[in-house]
This record gives sequence, C-alpha cells and structure tokens, in this order.
Amino acid sequence: MAIDRNHLMNFNIPEVRQSYGPRDVAQYALSIGMGQDPMDMPQLSYVGGLQDDIRVMPAIANVLGHPGFWLSDPATGVDALRLVHGEQGMTVHAPIPVAATIRAKTRVTGLIDKGEGRGALLYSEKEIFDDATGAHLATCRGTTFLRGDGGFGGPSDTAKPVHQLPETAPDHVFETSTRPEQALIYRWNGDTNPLHLDPRVAEGAGFERPILHGLCTFGCAAHALLATLCDYDAARFGAMDARFTAHVFPGETLRTEVWKDGSFRTCAVERDKVVIGNGKFQYSEA
Repeated sequence: MAIDRNHLMNFNIPEVRQSYGPRDVAQYALSIGMGQDPMDMPQLSYVGGLQDDIRVMPAIANVLGHPGFWLSDPATGVDALRLVHGEQGMTVHAPIPVAATIRAKTRVTGLIDKGEGRGALLYSEKEIFDDATGAHLATCRGTTFLRGDGGFGGPSDTAKPVHQLPETAPDHVFETSTRPEQALIYRWNGDTNPLHLDPRVAEGAGFERPILHGLCTFGCAAHALLATLCDYDAARFGAMDARFTAHVFPGETLRTEVWKDGSFRTCAVERDKVVIGNGKFQYSEA
C-alpha cells in the first residue's frame, strides 16, 4: 500500500491520557543513566534519593503520552520495517509536575517526498497538557525517515535546515557511562521494540547486539545539558533539538560536547563516533 499524502497528513492518532507520579519520574531519570554516583546530590534529586527535594528531568516529556508505534498501522501506508528515527526536539513551556494526569495529542505536521528510491521525511509533533489545570507543559518534535516510501508525489523542497556547530573547541565536556542492561530498563518507558531487547532481532537487522533506544541517548544528552548549562536547575531548561547520526550499544561511554551558544553533539567514546549531531539548546524564557 503506497502513501496517500493527504490521508497520512490527516491521520488520526488517538489522544493519550496518562497518570504518573514520583516513582515514574525517578524511574525515567534512572533509565537515562542518572544517579550512578550515590553521593552526587543534584542527581539524587531527580532519581528519588532525596525525599525533601524531588525534581523532574525535563526530557521525560519525550515519553509522557507516548502514542505507541502508530506508524505500524497498515492504514498509514508506511513501510514500518524500514523507517528510522532521524531527529528529535522538545520545548518545555511550563514546569512538569512531579505527579499529574496529562493528556497528549500527536499529529503529523509535514511530509517531504525525497523521490522514488530515496524515501520520505515525516514530521510529527506531540503536545502535552496538564489534564487538571489545562497548562501546556511541553511540545515534542520528531522526524522519521521513511526509507521505503518515496515517490508518492508530495513536496520535495521544504526540509527544515540543520543547525551548524561552531568550529571552535567546546566549552564543556560531559561524560556518562551507559549500562549494559540500560535498554532493558529504558523499555519500561513505553518502547518495547525488540531491536533494543532481543539479540536475534538485532542480528536480523544487521547489528551484532541490541542497540540503545534513540530517545535514551537523547535523554543522556539532555542530562549533559542540564548539568553543564543549567547547573541541574530544571527551570532553566527550555528546548533542545538534534539529529540522530549513529546507533549506541548499551555499555558504551557517551561524551557530550557543549558550546556556550547552546550547540552540542554526543559521541560514543569507544568507537569515536558521533551519535547525536547538530544539536541546539535554548534556555527557558519563563
């Protein structure tokens, strides 16, 4: 089934309502590698180690109200076996509560036809609201590369620009070690794709072993930005956008290089490989 552009642009992705609390907040922070040093007080605030100081890691917005793998629905016309998560972004509009019921709505915002045999780019956006107060908490943006779906006749020249990193040395460097079992922990945030869990599936996809979720790597980069630019103050965290450039194997060390203007990139140290590139952070305007 080929893509029908108008149908996919208007595809109804059901609204999600989700209740969460301190346990979920701490579990998310632990799943992206926070709390590895039991004496690091700022990190303990995010992983539930301090009962008098419970904080929310802003990047949790990426997993709140997750609509599931909706592109696997045959009605989308997408070749779900060949798609790749290409970019991710998020903006925090208001402090994310430690406990709340939220509602989230995901929609398709753009579709770029790169041509027959070259695939397509699908842009999507998830808006998150506090169900009790109506406060707009966050917006999450995603770009999915549909490798098997080009040539359907859509626009081909409106892809969004890529942020260019400075040519100078970074102003901050932050390293975190991922754990060998980190993908097995991260899946409880709602992404149970067997590519990250089952060695047989990973081998079938051409990997020597399961790879880490892209949004987990993104969360590790968010931790680096929270530490280096915000001094672990979540109220200062406004927005971040970046491009996924390579996979990560659980157990690898991630080094995030950060510039004062908010530019950043993340590398897998053991392979000297950029895994998140063209990153841009912005402080909160609140």
